[in-house]
Amino acid sequence: MERHFDEELKNLKQQLLQMADEAQEMTGLAVKSLVERKEEQAREVFELEKNVNRLEIEIEDEVLKLLALHQPAASDLRFLTAVLKINNDLERVADQAVNIAEISLRLLKEPILKRLIDIPHMAKLSQIMIKQSLDALVRHDADLAKKVCESDDAVDRLNEQVFRELLTYMMQDPKNIKRAVDLVLVCRNLERIADHATNISEDVIFIEQGKNIKHHQADQA
Repeated sequence: MERHFDEELKNLKQQLLQMADEAQEMTGLAVKSLVERKEEQAREVFELEKNVNRLEIEIEDEVLKLLALHQPAASDLRFLTAVLKINNDLERVADQAVNIAEISLRLLKEPILKRLIDIPHMAKLSQIMIKQSLDALVRHDADLAKKVCESDDAVDRLNEQVFRELLTYMMQDPKNIKRAVDLVLVCRNLERIADHATNISEDVIFIEQGKNIKHHQADQA
């Protein structure tokens, strides 16, 4: 029975990894659609969201089943309760990617406001954070999880930098406001993706060390 339970936990991790991969792909496609101005890439994001939503339901159902059947204690209980939160964070990452794809479709109908450099960089950093947070989960690596939490500062700085730049475009010409605001929203969604990666990493630290660092980080901030 114990061996079977371990196998079920392993399968659960694989499902989370698949969900994370698809959420990352959605983020990349959404930003690529924005940069390359290609509608089909945005449409692909909407299709991938269906897979992520299906996985979210399957993972939640599996966790609840394992909690009911095995009544795990200690580290296994921490893992399963954290999986419920990680599952929700990954679904929210997918939602943020959908938001970006929808903004991309809007901006395709408008002239280009500016060349996009920092936004793809923000997207790449956010994707790396998601990947590393799941790597930390699989490897039981609390140190890697802490590094992911620290990486959030770089995304926040880029978000502030792009906001200031777009603000100048809005001040120069009121006709720029609508497009600039849409790009601000793209940055906000990418910043939230990085926040979700931070949440996942905090959950990994909780799993491995039984320590909740969320409030400690808030105090430091």
